[in-house]
Amino acid sequence: MASPNLPNGPHSSSVAGAGDGTAISPGYFLLETLTGHKRAISSVKFSSDGALIASASADKTLRVWSSTELSLRSEFVGHDEGISDVSFSSDSRYICSASDDRTVRVWDVETGAQIKTLSGHTNYAFCCCFNPQSNMIASGSFDETVRVWDVKSGKCLRVLPAHSEPVTAVDFNRDGSLIVSSSFDGLCRIWDSATGHCMKTLIDDDSPPVSFVKFSPNGKFVLAATLDSTVRLWNFSTGKFLKTYTGHENSKFCIPATFSVTNGKYIVSGSEDNYVYLWDLQTRKIVQKLQGHTDAVISVSCHPSKNMIVSSSLANDRTVKVWIQEDGDQRET
Repeated sequence: MASPNLPNGPHSSSVAGAGDGTAISPGYFLLETLTGHKRAISSVKFSSDGALIASASADKTLRVWSSTELSLRSEFVGHDEGISDVSFSSDSRYICSASDDRTVRVWDVETGAQIKTLSGHTNYAFCCCFNPQSNMIASGSFDETVRVWDVKSGKCLRVLPAHSEPVTAVDFNRDGSLIVSSSFDGLCRIWDSATGHCMKTLIDDDSPPVSFVKFSPNGKFVLAATLDSTVRLWNFSTGKFLKTYTGHENSKFCIPATFSVTNGKYIVSGSEDNYVYLWDLQTRKIVQKLQGHTDAVISVSCHPSKNMIVSSSLANDRTVKVWIQEDGDQRET
């Protein structure tokens, strides 16, 4: 592990190629470090339009930052315990957050007002996600269920007895017809969002605990992270996994992986060795490791249209870091 005390700038990102000289680095470097959270930052997300960055923390607060000014826009206070996840609505007007206080809360991004408190989970609310239409929220909990909520009324529409251990992630596909959930029980499940019926169960032969899952942008695949330091790309219609990405460290924390599609196709993940990892989606080779955090990187998000990545880290670090490509200032609109 490299020394964490590295300067900002182009030299703060290191490149790990394939070893055969053919891997080309995307060339990301550290642009800015956003500070202010007082405890570990559990989740960081870009808004759908890319204009905003939301960060959620164990300090019980949400922060919303401008992705162009790289400045704090607002801070949301109201949860009674630490927050594990945050999600923007597709129109970027609302945020939902999942907390150890067992609630999911909905916030108005512009005013900072708390719109709804969604109560019903009987243990930590760990993950949450708006559907593309932004009229429903799915949430997962340590109570082993997935709940689907009506945003306008705040009522629970259905409870899915989803798993036999804590639910670690939920995601809607691009038309909102399906929900995918993951759990420490080693399973990923695909659900019909309208009926709550389980359509498919994905299970690996070794069934390691699944710490994260999400649909691919085209909705045909799911990306799943497991606590054996592996990220897998699944074809969920066939129930077979197509690609495996390794080299990072992930055995303790629920670290999301995501897709970068603005400058080539990459898989991006945090890691317990304090790096952000980028793999070439097709070749599965590590093409860059972003270095600068001083604790485990447990969340990453990619800008929808610019070559920009944000990452966040645990309590010894407590920062959001913004990474861009070396060729040009991505803050220009």
